[in-house]
Amino acid sequence: MHLGLRAKLTMVMTGLVLLSSLVLSLVFLELLMQQVLHDTDKRANELAREVFDTARRAVDDAKAQGVLPASSDPQETHDYVQRAFEISEGLKARLQTATDLPSIYEVTIADHDGLALVSSDESLQGKVVTRRPPLGQLVQSPFVRQVRILEQSARIYEVDYPFSERGQPFGEVRVAVSTTLLLNDIKPRLRWWLTIVILALALSTILAALVSGAALTPIRDILAQLDRISSGVYDTPATITKERLESTDELGQVRRKITQVGQQLRGVHEIFSSLRENMNSVMAGLEDGLILFTRDARAVMVSPAAEKFLGAPASNFLGRRVTDIFPPEHPLHKALHLEGDELHEVASETEVETLEGKKRVSVSVQEIQGEGERMGALITLRDLDSLESINTQLQVSERLAAVGRITAGVAHEVKNPLNSMRLWLENLKESLPPETDGAAQQAVHVLDAEIDRLDAVVKRFLDFSRPMDVRLEPTQLADLLKEVLEVARPELALTSVQVAQLIPIGIPEVFVDRALLKQAILNLVLNAVEAMPTGGQLQLTLSRRGDMAEITVGDTGKGIPLEHRQKVFQLFFTTRPGGSGIGLASTFRIVQLHNGSIDFTSEVGHGTTFRIELPLAA
Repeated sequence: MHLGLRAKLTMVMTGLVLLSSLVLSLVFLELLMQQVLHDTDKRANELAREVFDTARRAVDDAKAQGVLPASSDPQETHDYVQRAFEISEGLKARLQTATDLPSIYEVTIADHDGLALVSSDESLQGKVVTRRPPLGQLVQSPFVRQVRILEQSARIYEVDYPFSERGQPFGEVRVAVSTTLLLNDIKPRLRWWLTIVILALALSTILAALVSGAALTPIRDILAQLDRISSGVYDTPATITKERLESTDELGQVRRKITQVGQQLRGVHEIFSSLRENMNSVMAGLEDGLILFTRDARAVMVSPAAEKFLGAPASNFLGRRVTDIFPPEHPLHKALHLEGDELHEVASETEVETLEGKKRVSVSVQEIQGEGERMGALITLRDLDSLESINTQLQVSERLAAVGRITAGVAHEVKNPLNSMRLWLENLKESLPPETDGAAQQAVHVLDAEIDRLDAVVKRFLDFSRPMDVRLEPTQLADLLKEVLEVARPELALTSVQVAQLIPIGIPEVFVDRALLKQAILNLVLNAVEAMPTGGQLQLTLSRRGDMAEITVGDTGKGIPLEHRQKVFQLFFTTRPGGSGIGLASTFRIVQLHNGSIDFTSEVGHGTTFRIELPLAA
């Protein structure tokens, strides 16, 4: 749990008060213990003398009443004294009231053999009373031992007051003191002290919170000012008064220094913002991923293109070490030849698993030198597969353009002879006599059909080579894809193909020719259906990738063999019996006319997925 500075100061101040209270409590407890024990010892000794005086008066009263010993025999004297104690109501009353005093457990008068002559506990009278430890032993014990004795089970200590008869030791007055009664005598005073300590702690906590709050107010102002500076607000807030700004104490000087630093940072921030905007504009147009590291191998710049190689947003890697970005299990760790956090110049190739699948990546490291010292390093990541795909698309575009030009010329040259052939064929059919045999009629029919077929081929050539009239309009691709599925519904109904579509709403609009793009996507959908003659799944999805909208059309058919993948967009290339070889070439051309790109991935026996990327209208 994170505690603020105010809470910490309050806890420290309260803790000091608590520590002081504990020390004072121990001192108080020791003084209280000594006082109670000495008072109890003094009270017990005084009580013993008072009981002895009462006992002596009881003997005198017995003599006055004529109760005398039969002889001077010691046993007769013993019996006489015991009899005098037994008949003395004053002595009995004094013994009974003695136990009302604090800590006094029992008072007994015993002879020199320990036989109880009279006692406040009538059950002991006439019995031998066991001697208990003297109370002085407890009084003289160390404080810790006294506390331990009081915490243990009840114990009895006593104070003895010996007396003699006719010059001979006769007995003693024993005053018994209970530790339980002593503890009961101490507890009220401890509760009173504990109440004072609790009140002192509560009061100290409140005062500590108030004092720490008042002391930390300037620091909170400084922290708020630093937060504003870190968020880009460099002006001094109006809530800070002029007196506080001009304060001459240490915190006032710190506040003025921070204000000066904020003003300097304003200029630096404006320059840096301009540089960063220019740098972002440059980096956003790069296809290569760039990662710039400082001298201590911390990333300070990560280009947007590097995200596809790292698998996370570029902001996640700023400030991290190279070994954190490329741990030992990362495929690029080995390609970079990392030795701890050291980056050395290197150039290699490897495979990296990205969101688009496995890709071949070119990795290069360049050291950055400044005034003869190493200042950092720049890692460049290049997608070789994408470069190869771009080169392939350029080659296809060039071939389509060349084929289009040739086709236009050939179609134009062939069209005139075809028209002449059709005219002469019509003349021939009219000049044939009715009785002409069937072979001649069959030959004329075949020639007529072949001229029609050749004319259709020439027409397709001319249609493909003729410049398209592209009429762009803002279009929601989600609606357009649903229209494509609606057009393809009859074809889908004749097969066992299941449609899995993921067409979310909320994708920004694109500027496209609806009719052309619908035809291009429809070509892909119908090709996917034809690739699954025994059934399968057609996948049609729409998603956003940065500033591009991505449309994918996938199937679970037989896939495209490796030797055919370079030819799929070529005009007239087809592997389907009866196919024209124009559909994919036309789709490729339409996508290019919209400043988009088309690519595909295929796995033999598992299916093919075509991807179309189109720039968003925004």
